[in-house]
Amino acid sequence: QVQLVESGGGLVQAGGSLRLSCVASKSIFSINAMAWYRQAPGKQRELVAHITRGSSTSYADSVKARFTISLDNAKNTVYLQMNSLKPEDTAVYYCNAVYGSSAKESWGQGTQVTVSS
Repeated sequence: QVQLVESGGGLVQAGGSLRLSCVASKSIFSINAMAWYRQAPGKQRELVAHITRGSSTSYADSVKARFTISLDNAKNTVYLQMNSLKPEDTAVYYCNAVYGSSAKESWGQGTQVTVSS
């Protein structure tokens, strides 16, 4: 099983930036894809950004041109660079990994991002 540990959340003013990190317990080469999700109070968890082992990326429309997902294979880490943050970006952000031939999933514990207006 792949274990994931997120870090980098915090409180930031609107227009500011944060970088989230998610370290995987196994080599990213053994993982099919990784993603960042978020869940705001009273709302469903939503996909924010996705990256495949081959570094193909996709983003939710609400974060395109502001957020960037990337992989560091040497560090078994996926990043989410968040720029031009808005109050509506406030949520708990979760790292997700899909691995193995049966597409098993692992989730991190979540990291809180709060954007003040």
